[in-house]
Amino acid sequence: MPLIPSESLPYFEKMIYLPMVLTILERDRETVEKGAFKLKRPYVAMIDHAVKEAQRELTDTKLYLRQHNMKVIRGNRDDTFTEYVFFHSGYEEHRRYLNVRLRNRVEELLGVYLSIAKQAN
Repeated sequence: MPLIPSESLPYFEKMIYLPMVLTILERDRETVEKGAFKLKRPYVAMIDHAVKEAQRELTDTKLYLRQHNMKVIRGNRDDTFTEYVFFHSGYEEHRRYLNVRLRNRVEELLGVYLSIAKQAN
């Protein structure tokens, strides 16, 4: 039986994925601003809205973690796996994630946040 409750796992994973999503969105924004786009504003506005949504969700997630005495730390990383250590109420659990899985999930989340931004505009 795992020591970390299953309802806590999505919050731990948001703490893994959301910072990656934000990093990519910020890099993409720079690329659009420096790129040879004729009309940059719609792209920048869409990215900015996606960033705002992801930041809001990350803030909520951090608050949840703090309220439930939870913490996540990135551990060792190699070409295939990245390890994360989840702390919850005095317990510690090590989990290894395939780097390809991390990349694919971040790509999915980018689609989600850009879709939200698209609907808002």
